[in-house]
Amino acid sequence: METKLTQLLGITYPIIQAPMFLVSNTAMVIEAMKCGIAGCIPALNYRTLEALRTAIKELKAAKVEEGSFGFNLIVNRSSPKYKNQLDVLCEEGCDFIITSLGSPEETIKRAHEVGIKVFCDVVDLKYAKKVEGLEADAVIAVNNEAGGHRGNISPEVLIKELTKNISIPVISAGGVGCKADVDRMLSYGAVGVSVGSPFIASVEAKVTDEYKQACVDYGAKDIVMTERISGTPCTVINTPYVQKIGTKATWLEKLLNKNKKLKKWVKMLRFYIGMKATENAAFKATYRTVWVAGPSIEHTTKILPTRDIINRLVH
Repeated sequence: METKLTQLLGITYPIIQAPMFLVSNTAMVIEAMKCGIAGCIPALNYRTLEALRTAIKELKAAKVEEGSFGFNLIVNRSSPKYKNQLDVLCEEGCDFIITSLGSPEETIKRAHEVGIKVFCDVVDLKYAKKVEGLEADAVIAVNNEAGGHRGNISPEVLIKELTKNISIPVISAGGVGCKADVDRMLSYGAVGVSVGSPFIASVEAKVTDEYKQACVDYGAKDIVMTERISGTPCTVINTPYVQKIGTKATWLEKLLNKNKKLKKWVKMLRFYIGMKATENAAFKATYRTVWVAGPSIEHTTKILPTRDIINRLVH
């Protein structure tokens, strides 16, 4: 399965274990590397810079020849930890960085200075062209089958549009739960895939068994979009609690978002509240749970070791 992505990262299979807030951890990524794929963790999963440094050192010590690891950075202005996290990544080193939700210009410049590759999340051609102009190494094409903050365009249309109009590699994110899905994305022109939701129900994930079991019990038809977590539309499992609270922003949130002076601060507050709500859902089993996931949980039939999930994707 040699592609441009396997060449870029020195991996056997063109798959990135996607960064998932609160779910991804070093144990999952180490297993991913052992199986010949790349693994990525959100830098936000670490409360302190020292914890982030420790994680990098652990991954470097465990790295195998055919594996690769990276970190995800939220690069918009409402992410106060971003610049310090970038400092640590550049000082300690990693194979790649995935940028989300903002301009990656500074990240690309600084990462390239120390030999780190940068892949940028994009949802359309307009933004893909921007990051290509900034010399990103590849784009992560986030389609309308992705989990979390997804795009609005189908995988086939998005991949074909990007590969036709930009010269850097296109990695597809969303809608992959088995090998047939991987093959489908590659047939559209992608050089690889980024896969997240199937790994929620992995043995190595530290989230609650209730969260993992929800990914087993529910399927693609049970995924809905909500504005109630971070203010930005996000995919979640349509549990009875989600049905009860609804999926639309409140009238007050909508009103505050229209105020130019307050908009930035409202977004920061909503982002913080959303992070805390997601953390509570991931690590505390209560009836007030909002579990983030994508439709690719359709293929999750039981809680498995990371290695077995990867085998389902490559064999």
